[in-house]
Amino acid sequence: MGAAVMESLSEPRLFDSAQVERVFNDCFADSCNTRLLGGAAEPFYQPAEGSGSCHALNYRDDFFASALHEVAHWCIAGAQRRLQPDFGYWYAPEGRSAEQQNSFELVEYKPQALEWFFSQACAYRFQVSPDNPDLASAGMLDITAFQRRVLAQALAWQKVGLPTRAGVFYSALCREFCTCIPAAQLSFTMAQLA
Repeated sequence: MGAAVMESLSEPRLFDSAQVERVFNDCFADSCNTRLLGGAAEPFYQPAEGSGSCHALNYRDDFFASALHEVAHWCIAGAQRRLQPDFGYWYAPEGRSAEQQNSFELVEYKPQALEWFFSQACAYRFQVSPDNPDLASAGMLDITAFQRRVLAQALAWQKVGLPTRAGVFYSALCREFCTCIPAAQLSFTMAQLA
């Protein structure tokens, strides 16, 4: 290998959320009238408000992981959910009760499993997020069961294939980030979630 190639391989990769935006918008801005936009104080999906406008999938600040996560939610949301603000889901911020946390995890494991695929397409480290530091710091949150759900869903999609829009986005990310790993050949283990 030439010196320039060796040098570029040893440099840490910078993960720019603008790349994720560009890939998403290239894939879906025209076909689904939806744009991915950074800079939001909180993630939020806003359906188009009349003809001539487009659906806006807003992710937090310029956070790479937030962009991937919000796209995962969008890829799972069906046609009716994509017509509702924030896909019609409730969101309780930090400080959820144990019961609210359980409800959160029951709908959140699928987007996080899909985010794991997207992260691997970008060669980006995925981290499961129970999104409840209050319960965690009080020692009342064991994320092992949630991690197992995320893992099981990732393995299931690996066998049967990704949802259609997720598959399109995954392939586009692989091209953009030069990973080009077929989803069926990815590695998913509990050790990766530790």
